[in-house]
Amino acid sequence: MAQSVCKVEFFTAEIPNKVGEGAKTLAALKDAGVNLVAFWGYPLGAKAKKAAIEIIPETSAGFKKIAKKAGLEVEKGVAFLVEGDDQPGAMAALLGTLAQAGINVDAVKSLRAGGGKFVAAIFVAKDDFRKAAKVLDAK
Repeated sequence: MAQSVCKVEFFTAEIPNKVGEGAKTLAALKDAGVNLVAFWGYPLGAKAKKAAIEIIPETSAGFKKIAKKAGLEVEKGVAFLVEGDDQPGAMAALLGTLAQAGINVDAVKSLRAGGGKFVAAIFVAKDDFRKAAKVLDAK
C-alpha cells in the first residue's frame, strides 16, 4: 500500500479542562460500544477552563445521539483519513498536492503507525472539501 485516502466524519466537543475529563469521556464512549479511529484533545488557550476534543468514530451513524447520552454536545465535520507507507516526505507530498491545487489546509495530525506505516487526518475548509477529495483521490 503506497497510501489510501478516505473521507471521514469527525465530531468536536468541548469538555472541562481538568483531570479525568478525557478518561471519563472515553469510558462513556466505550460503554456505548463506540470504536474510535482517532481521538485527540487540547486546551482552548493558555490556562483554559475548557478543552476541545475531536473524535473520529469507526461508524458515524448515530454517533450524535450516543454522544448526547454521554453528556457531549458535538458538532460534525468532514476530514480525510490517510494511511500510507512511512517514508521521508510522505506528508510533504500530500500537502504539496493540496497547495498546488490552491487548497489551504486548516489542520493536520500525523503519526507514525508502526510497521512502516503512517496515519494522518487532514482538515480543509468546507468550501474546499470536494476539490480536495478529487485532488487526493479520496474514497
